[in-house]
Amino acid sequence: MTTTFPATGRGDTRSWDLTEPATHMRPELAKFWRDRRQRTPIFRHEDSSTHPGFWVVCAHDPAVRIYRDSKRFTSQRGNVLLTLLAGRDNAAGKMLAVTDPPRHDRMRRLMTPALTREAVFSLATRIRERTARLLSEWANSGEFDFATEIASRIPIWTICDLLGIPDSEHDLLVSLTKQALSSDDAEQSAVSAVAARQEILLCLLDQVQAQRRRPADGLITRLIGSEFEEAPLTDDQIVTNCYSIVLGGDETSRLTMINAVHAFAEDPALWRRFGEVDDLGTAVEEIIRCFAPTMHFGRIATTDLDIDGVHITAGDIVTMWNISANRDEKRFEDPDTVCFDRKPNPHLAFGYGPHFCIGAPLARLEIAIVLDELRRMTPAIVATGTPQPLYSNFLHGYATLPVAFGQP
Repeated sequence: MTTTFPATGRGDTRSWDLTEPATHMRPELAKFWRDRRQRTPIFRHEDSSTHPGFWVVCAHDPAVRIYRDSKRFTSQRGNVLLTLLAGRDNAAGKMLAVTDPPRHDRMRRLMTPALTREAVFSLATRIRERTARLLSEWANSGEFDFATEIASRIPIWTICDLLGIPDSEHDLLVSLTKQALSSDDAEQSAVSAVAARQEILLCLLDQVQAQRRRPADGLITRLIGSEFEEAPLTDDQIVTNCYSIVLGGDETSRLTMINAVHAFAEDPALWRRFGEVDDLGTAVEEIIRCFAPTMHFGRIATTDLDIDGVHITAGDIVTMWNISANRDEKRFEDPDTVCFDRKPNPHLAFGYGPHFCIGAPLARLEIAIVLDELRRMTPAIVATGTPQPLYSNFLHGYATLPVAFGQP
């Protein structure tokens, strides 16, 4: 059974092109995903003059099966539409996210010690102190931009601590990461995003070379002293994997915080319910399910196979749309409601299987601390302006979020 992605919706002349960032800003997209989950949870997205066609998986169960099947689905030719449609990822085989097992497993073991639950929790005190200080600075200021002043700073500062990058580089990385995978402006060119990614790589290369001369306390120096496949890690190997941590570690934490605070400002009752939560860890998992920004990940099939009656051919691009799977009615009761006590909560915000996000403990900790400090600071969050949405086919969320602390 092959289902082709329609050029237009019924009675609608606008294209449902998932490669087009503007599509993901359409308010009716939630209904589109709901209809697709019910009728055709795996369907074919048409090709165009600029890109090949690809499979779209929008239900939870088939997405999980693909995520954990690294033998029949490879990550080494890209794992997001940006690289999958280009037909390659220049970091393949060198960066953890685009390396297949068993090489992936050996590479992951090098990085895991710096990102264990215990290692991450050693950063908790500093994260909380920074968050409390920033929130206090804005508490009585009237309107401020939560996205810029709070959420854009805490994750990158923490990642820099993790990597051993000095405070002097923090502001530069904050600016660059916001441009690398999405845009604040629909007019920003792809060239600008590429330039931002290159700047991040150059910044990291400078840090690797500096720490070879003068070791620091962090993952970069640890990787410098490590061996992989019986040889010291090269600058390129260290840089590409630290790059993955910088981008992956920033985007999920930063945008989940922003998306959640936007929802709290829109719905005061939801904010009051969060203020009464005792089990913060369980509540944060639900916040991540509902508000995590990563819309999709992808793979390329290495062999012909059938999934739920859909025939996929070797070489086909297959994309798993977490933004839909995390609202799958067959897996989550009342999926469009934020249930702070939801258990179990098998969301796919961090992926699944061999490529489950190595930075998930850090993201959970940062989100929990920032939102916990926020509820300590104010009984109400008031929206004071229209937030500016991101322009991306990979991340959804807001580049700006003007708010004020207020009375309930």
